[in-house]
Amino acid sequence: MNYKEWNLEAAVQPSVQPETIPETEPERQCYFMAKAKKLVAMQSARAGRPLTCCIRTFGCQMNARDSEKLLGILEAAGYVPTEDEDADFTLYNTCTVRENANLKVYGRLGHLGSLKKKHPGMVIALCGCMMQEPQVVEKIRKSYRFVDLIFGTHNIYKLAELLTERLERESGMVVDVWEGTDQIVEELPTDRKFSFKSGVNIMFGCDNFCSYCIVPYVRGRERSRSPEDIVAEVRRLAADGVVEVMLLGQNVNSYGKNLKETITFAQLLQQVEQVEGIERIRFMTSHPKDLSDELIQVMKDSKKICHHLHLPLQSGSSRILKLMNRRYTKEQYLKLVDKLKTAIPDIALTTDIIVGFPGETEEDFLETMDVVEKVRYDSAFTFIYSKRTGTPAAKMENQVPEDIVKDRFDRLLAQVQRISSEVSGRDVHTVQKVLAEEVNSHDSRLLTGRLDNNTVVHFPGDPSLIGKIVDVYLDEIKGFYYMGTLADVQGGKIQ
Repeated sequence: MNYKEWNLEAAVQPSVQPETIPETEPERQCYFMAKAKKLVAMQSARAGRPLTCCIRTFGCQMNARDSEKLLGILEAAGYVPTEDEDADFTLYNTCTVRENANLKVYGRLGHLGSLKKKHPGMVIALCGCMMQEPQVVEKIRKSYRFVDLIFGTHNIYKLAELLTERLERESGMVVDVWEGTDQIVEELPTDRKFSFKSGVNIMFGCDNFCSYCIVPYVRGRERSRSPEDIVAEVRRLAADGVVEVMLLGQNVNSYGKNLKETITFAQLLQQVEQVEGIERIRFMTSHPKDLSDELIQVMKDSKKICHHLHLPLQSGSSRILKLMNRRYTKEQYLKLVDKLKTAIPDIALTTDIIVGFPGETEEDFLETMDVVEKVRYDSAFTFIYSKRTGTPAAKMENQVPEDIVKDRFDRLLAQVQRISSEVSGRDVHTVQKVLAEEVNSHDSRLLTGRLDNNTVVHFPGDPSLIGKIVDVYLDEIKGFYYMGTLADVQGGKIQ
């Protein structure tokens, strides 16, 4: 629910007395939001101005969705959002997939510490995947004592409760990190970044345990939401003006496996498609090992599911894929791509690729280059292998020398960019449906939107079109985006 429609007073049960704290969720958090709101109002009165909050998000779209929930809770508690990190409450929602993400947070924390010296009443909070690592929390306790609040991935819904504890004690660090949970609490206020599109969590956690990946250790085991709750949320979003939803999970293809009544991801998609008002459905991420023929058929038959699929490869070498515990081979991956392209000829494929996994030889790397050449991805996120403490790969021998990894990375990037530039222009000089998303950041005369296949389009248009799907004639391809012109209903350009 968008925080603007959230009625905090109505959400708190009238029968609940001030001294009675509910045991069940989300009633418990409603209680603490009301309590936090009173505390924030008192501080605001003393300051003679509204208190502000700022959230910085690192990492994936799951984190971005979490940040929308966190912001909704803070606004329900009385904070006013700002982009300025020198706010009364500043929160970093962290990522730990690669070591560089951790280093970035540590670097930014130094900046926050200097801000807090000038602004002593400032509250600094950290949450997300990075906080699930015990050694990280210990380092923050010792070296960044100015941090006020630490919590992890499993209890983000408890922000109001933790905030209340911190505001009542006025000093000292509050730490609440859980090893795991089987609980899902979603019925809390959310402040969406866009009014017309939204992420929807369909599951949490991951059971894949790829040997290089720390996500299962910090996000926990797979937990699927009930299809009834998901569809109900999508209906509420549609009623609120949302036309595009992104179904989110670490591996959406394994959705439903832990529910009492088994349901496949393809079947969930069919239910979501029935929701009136939703015009586009996206999803990520899709693991190749269990992308079913059923899902391909549902995508083919659908009028709403976008013809874009993010299908992480990671490596083109079957030997390396086995070491990665990916549970598919190069040949199986290519066969899957062939199935997808046969069923949906205009599908756009994007991927993730890791260079320099322990033991990777030149021959292994050339196998990856071969897959890239054969699949011809629209785009690829390319990464240098990052050793993550606690994962099996971190203990593997034959770590690849840095200079060799850098050379391979540069060669791969050049190939990806060449192919992407060739593939991207396939729709030039045609009329396509574009969801207008925002005023162009470089030229206010232009709007920026996306095609069904996720390609960016810039075109002249009035801001009143934002949030609508419009016909655009694609005049020109500029590398990885199009320049276009609004088209009339007959498909011609508007002069």
